Order: sequence, then C-alpha cells, then structure tokens
Amino acid sequence: MLGRLALPPRCPGCGTIVEDDHRFCGTCWGGMRFLGRPSCAGCRAPFEYDRGADARCAACLADPPRHAGVFAAVAYDELSRRLALNLKYGRRVGIGETMARYMGRVVPDDVDLLVPVPLHRWRLWSRGFNQSVVIGAALARVRALPLDAHALVRTRATPSMRGRGQAARARAVRGAFAAPDRARVAGRRVGLVDDIHTTGATAQAATAALLRAGAASVSILCWARVLGDEDWNVAD
Repeated sequence: MLGRLALPPRCPGCGTIVEDDHRFCGTCWGGMRFLGRPSCAGCRAPFEYDRGADARCAACLADPPRHAGVFAAVAYDELSRRLALNLKYGRRVGIGETMARYMGRVVPDDVDLLVPVPLHRWRLWSRGFNQSVVIGAALARVRALPLDAHALVRTRATPSMRGRGQAARARAVRGAFAAPDRARVAGRRVGLVDDIHTTGATAQAATAALLRAGAASVSILCWARVLGDEDWNVAD
C-alpha cells in the first residue's frame, strides 16, 4: 500500500495518475483507435462499414498476402508510436505488458504458438533486448500460449527501414529470416509478434520463412498498425 502511494500507477501514454497499472487515462483512451471488425478477410485492414465476412480489400485482391492477417490492437498514431519508442529505446519494458494486454483481445483463437520477430545479433547486442520478445512473453501470459523465441532467426543484418518506401523495405528484408529447426514450427499455427506493422515487408519475409519450415499458418500480432502510406518513418 505504501509503495502504491509513493509510486502510484500512471497512464502509459501521458503519465497522469490512474487507478491501476497498464490503464490509460480518459484522454489517452479516447484518442486511441482500437482495431477489429469489420475488416478485410485477407489482411484484416479495417473497413469503414461491414462488407461481409469474405470481403477483401483491393490490395488483397491484387496480391493476396501469404500470412493469415495482421491483428493489431490499435491504429498507429502519435500515442502508439510514443509507447513503442519508450519500450524500444527508453527501456521501459513494462510497456510490453501494457501492449500485450490490449493485443490479447485480437489474437485469433487458432493460434497455438507465439514467435517474436528476431533481431540480428549485432542489433541485439547494441540494444540489449528484443522488444518483440518482451511483448511476446507478456502476450504468452495473457493468452496462456507457448512462446518460442528461437524458432525464427535473422540470418543477416538489415539496414534501417526508416524513411524507406515499400519496395526498398521488401528488398532489404528479402531472405533475411530462417526457421532452422523445422520441428519447432511444423504444423503449428504461428502468431508472429511485433511492435509496429508498417508496410508489411518484414512480416511477409518472416512469414515466408515460417511457411517454408512447415508452419500451417502465420498470423501477424502487433501493437499498432500503420494505416495507409502516409507515415513510413517508423523507428525500427
């Protein structure tokens, strides 16, 4: 009790004192756009209105993704970006649990294994931790699912994605992932955990590696999703 009086719970977005840990204040809560249905049956991009259970967006009709959809808790905006940066660079690892609590509601029921997007060892050494592992570990607790942080590896270092367009991002990560031990993922319905989904280049490359290793399906699970192409300068 004394600890809570000295260090009361604060809103992860703005620092205002709130009733409990991982709760947002009314202002931050009201400013976030929570994602869900209605959405595209392919990539799960949100629709303005319900077009039917099997309706797909123009992008999926033109080039269907190999993954089973992007399941994001919120739309990417200044608040969701700030939380991602505070986790990634501010080392506020408790934010990973905050994200996981809101991500938990959108995890498909058929997912039976969580796999975080890996960092290359050089970046892991410089940062000290992988934010996707932090989020994935918390999400595993929230949804009572197994987490395998070694099922997917990044086989080579990739350049910063900041400021790169979709084609450049796709080239940068093509062939950058592998699932060296097929037994870890064969037949599993994988939930690929990441913080921000931007153009989808990383998700597509990682999905390809998991499917080659025999995964039955791959669903992308993330905290926030960039909607449209107006902001690709997401910190990587």
